Amino acid sequence: MKMNFFYLFSSFFLFFMGMMMFLLSFFFIYSDNLYILDWEFISINSLMITLTLIFDWMSMMFSGCVFFISSMVVMYSHSYMLGDNNKIRFLYLVLMFIFSMFMLIMSPNLISILIGWDGLGLVSYCLVIYFQNFKSYSAGMLTILTNRIGDVAILLSISWMMNFGSWHYFYYLNMYFDWLYILIFLLILASFTKSAQIPFSSWLPAAMAAPTPVSALVHSSTLVTAGVYLLIRFSEMLYMFNCDLFLILSLMTMFMSGLGANFEFDLKKIIALSTLSQLGLMMTILFMGYPMLSYFHLLTHAFFKALLFLCAGLMIHVMNDTQDIRFMGGLTHQLPFTISCFCISNLSLCGFPFMSGFYSKDLIVEVMTFSESNFFIYLIMFISIGLTVSYSIRLFYYTMVLSPNFYVHQMYVEDKLMNFSMIFLVTMSITSGSFMSWLIFSTPVFLVLPFFLKIFSIIMIILGLFFGYSFSLFNMNMKSFFMETYNFSFFSASMWFMPFFSTSFMSKNFLNYSNNLNSNLELGWGEYIFSKLSFFYVVVLSKLIEFFYYNNLKIYMISFFLFLFIFISF
Repeated sequence: MKMNFFYLFSSFFLFFMGMMMFLLSFFFIYSDNLYILDWEFISINSLMITLTLIFDWMSMMFSGCVFFISSMVVMYSHSYMLGDNNKIRFLYLVLMFIFSMFMLIMSPNLISILIGWDGLGLVSYCLVIYFQNFKSYSAGMLTILTNRIGDVAILLSISWMMNFGSWHYFYYLNMYFDWLYILIFLLILASFTKSAQIPFSSWLPAAMAAPTPVSALVHSSTLVTAGVYLLIRFSEMLYMFNCDLFLILSLMTMFMSGLGANFEFDLKKIIALSTLSQLGLMMTILFMGYPMLSYFHLLTHAFFKALLFLCAGLMIHVMNDTQDIRFMGGLTHQLPFTISCFCISNLSLCGFPFMSGFYSKDLIVEVMTFSESNFFIYLIMFISIGLTVSYSIRLFYYTMVLSPNFYVHQMYVEDKLMNFSMIFLVTMSITSGSFMSWLIFSTPVFLVLPFFLKIFSIIMIILGLFFGYSFSLFNMNMKSFFMETYNFSFFSASMWFMPFFSTSFMSKNFLNYSNNLNSNLELGWGEYIFSKLSFFYVVVLSKLIEFFYYNNLKIYMISFFLFLFIFISF
């Protein structure tokens, strides 16, 4: 009963905070104000330690979004973690996670950003290893070690900012210095590790070892979006330099994850790869020079991605904790409400007209059509949009269209508390795109394009729909596309071998070298000379001394006669 109270109180408190922050963001947009709160802890002579928080429409709206989603996730996890013995520990970890994200969003100071940044990395490690098995430990280690690279980059950027007069980056966004490119490179490196862009992508699907409510929180509005948010804040400084290399990397991330999701069979990993694809889209449009569009997609994506994970979590929950989509099928009859929510969030992800994802995604694609990018970038962007629809249709097909598969001992009960937490997110997945586009942009965005370019994104969506259905057709008496093109499928599903490069490839040579040293030195001739041989010398010497000790009279007599014989002979 006490735990129930903790969960429900936390959920209500977070929802209330989210509502307050959304209302404050409306006020800041209306008044066009920005407040900086400087809270002085200690002042001793010339030493002054302060905590600075920034309150503007961007930080307040994003915080409101984080708190709203967190409140629903905490309510959902009350039912999801019902059988867990350490429910209260899980709640504390989630609340610490949310607080770390809040610190990161609200900080105009690189030092206080580091508190939130490091907090996210450490608490995410605790949450990924929550189930305490070998797979979770491996995933947690990969997660935290990759994130440590970003932490080091932030620490180095703090030391580079010593060239400024303050760590408040807001004062220096429009200034140019010769050494600034190093600071920008470090910040992009930190953002790429946190937002899992190439070559740091492998930790994001691995982090699916965490409980599903955590995945919903991590992949919607917290950990992975921190890198994008940091670059949006630094965007004015960013555009002083040529970022084409990072643009190509983020575009490749989008393409790679979209392709990989079409060959993956783990439900949570498919949704994780879709998150990676959307992060690549945000980063791409950010490096093209449109930070507000990136921010807009960040907010709309948060709502439908959280809903997608919550629906997937309930489906896994009732399927006896099975995540393989090949075991699912016919869930429309057993879980009508959950599947309806799942469809809405999936359609929003695809950019279905007049869902929230459509407003941000379509706008990004049309603005990119106007940009001065080359045909390669243009083509990969549209192919990636087609791939998004393709893996979404594949999910529809495996979970709904196929007849009930293989599993016969499911327990189909839609939990009321879980469903209640989805209702709010469904509403936001449908409406948030429309009203946020009116709020964020001071003037309505109106783009005039030729008919073919205007309709091109719809064409790619229809092509993606067709290919997604064709590739996922699956019967007992037919060859699957996956098996016919096994090498290509394996290459795509393994994220272009990136997990291998991030794990065993890095450590294999060191482990082999240490194994050789161990077998040659410790267990080989080194041990023989320094351990066994030295012991052998001591044994022989002690035997010799013992022989002298017990036979001293004989030895004296023999040595005397020997000495006498030598003396006489001379």
